[in-house]
Amino acid sequence: MIYFDFAATTPLDPEAAEVFVQASTEFFGNSSSLHDFGGQSQDLLENCREELANLLGVNKKGLYFTSGGSEGNFLAIEALLSAPKKNGKHIIAGMAEHSSIHGVLNRLEGYSITYLPLNSSGLIDIEELKRAITPQTILVAVQHVNSEIGTIQPIEEIAGICREHDIHLHSDFVQSFGKIDLKKIAPLVSSFSFSGHKIYGPKGVGGVYVDPAISWSAFFPGGSHERGFRPGTVNVPAIASMTAAAQKLTSQLVQSCDRFLELRTILVQSLDPIKNFVHIYQAAPDSQLPSIIGLRISEIEGQWMMLECNRYGFAISTGSACQIGMQAPAKVTQALGLSPQEAKEFIRISFGKTTKREDVVKLGETIVDIVKKFKL
Repeated sequence: MIYFDFAATTPLDPEAAEVFVQASTEFFGNSSSLHDFGGQSQDLLENCREELANLLGVNKKGLYFTSGGSEGNFLAIEALLSAPKKNGKHIIAGMAEHSSIHGVLNRLEGYSITYLPLNSSGLIDIEELKRAITPQTILVAVQHVNSEIGTIQPIEEIAGICREHDIHLHSDFVQSFGKIDLKKIAPLVSSFSFSGHKIYGPKGVGGVYVDPAISWSAFFPGGSHERGFRPGTVNVPAIASMTAAAQKLTSQLVQSCDRFLELRTILVQSLDPIKNFVHIYQAAPDSQLPSIIGLRISEIEGQWMMLECNRYGFAISTGSACQIGMQAPAKVTQALGLSPQEAKEFIRISFGKTTKREDVVKLGETIVDIVKKFKL
């Protein structure tokens, strides 16, 4: 079985795994305990906080560790809503946001929410965003990189618009963390979330940055961990492992991008025999994460194509793993304005560190064979 679903999750890096085991056995004390064992764990925790803050170009005082991206999105939005820059009850969000964003927004009472679609290139229309802003708008939530099609939203430009109107900006950095240099844009947002298992770190760990200038109120009252941001004993071994994985992946950004661009080109070329049936949803190269390819094949349901590929030894997906078991199509297909039938045809292929050229060629040839057998 050859894995092409790295946008869903990644294998734990061996070096990160070693860090996890070492931290679990040698730094097992509760980081909030006052004895020496707790102090050692606390020192390691703060070292990780500082290292990640340096990688992201932010103040470590605003960095909090969570159980992952979904919890991070929830807590970040709740924190921003507890300390708005002005009075108001209007929120703007991307229609293609991760399900955790939709989840927290759907539970809010008394707020009006405007959802922005994506244009044909998979990007939010900046002019449409400007038109959606009202004097009551207090929060904009736009993910940096879409997990289904890999398009990169212009967060720097959006952040500037939000500053002009005294609006908080939250951005989901889960798909861009470790894959794009975030130092320029991370300090521009009010908050962002990230996750460990997308970057060859362990599952069940992630983080949130909230601008230290924001005087937020805790969603869970009475918590003593992470300066009250969330309750529960801090998972220091997983945080240390995630930090090691982030350092390693960030050091390879340029080489990885070049390699993924090559692999993307190879896959697209391999699909040339069925190009009349293939529809790839993507932006211009400077607004596209090359490792994620979202596409549909006319008249072939994505779930059937995924199962056929699995039968031939290739693991692809029909979108975000968080949506499995739901009957509704991936949010990105709605944001792109696809019909219900077209939405059912959507599949996602994503590359990772271990993806080989020859495997990409084999996958492309397999998809072509499947389509030809189906169409004939």
